[in-house]
Amino acid sequence: MKFICPLIVVDDIEASKKFYTGILGQEITMDFGANVTFAESFAIQSKSSWTGFIEKPDSEIRYQGNDAELYFEEEEFDAFVERLKTYEVKYVHQVIEHAWGQRVVRFYDPDMHIIEVGESMVTVCRRFRGQDMTVEEIAKRTMFPEEVVEMFLEEE
Repeated sequence: MKFICPLIVVDDIEASKKFYTGILGQEITMDFGANVTFAESFAIQSKSSWTGFIEKPDSEIRYQGNDAELYFEEEEFDAFVERLKTYEVKYVHQVIEHAWGQRVVRFYDPDMHIIEVGESMVTVCRRFRGQDMTVEEIAKRTMFPEEVVEMFLEEE
């Protein structure tokens, strides 16, 4: 068996396409009208078609469960955060830095699905190196083995 991709249900397929292509820079690889697949291996499905597939009424589709998210990484995290401010999004939270050093921001898509955008851990390791941290210190902070940190830093 092969897992293909997550699929989320949306009310307005056009608004969601605009959100994912405009804010998150996602490329549409297939657009069947009621179903759209993005290059980063996730899909959106119109609620009207979804309720038909699962034979449930609209009232049984609930948004803002706050129990899952779509996770993205951005190499130019600071620039993304500034660009995000130009859009009207509802934030789960502003930028935070996790204990392992990764900075992330979470916000909702038009149907209240949580979106997380974080800096890649390669970027985190490089940021720490720029702060004169040793490989050992970076490994301890990020919880990565020193070999992985060294590999990330070699890619510069």
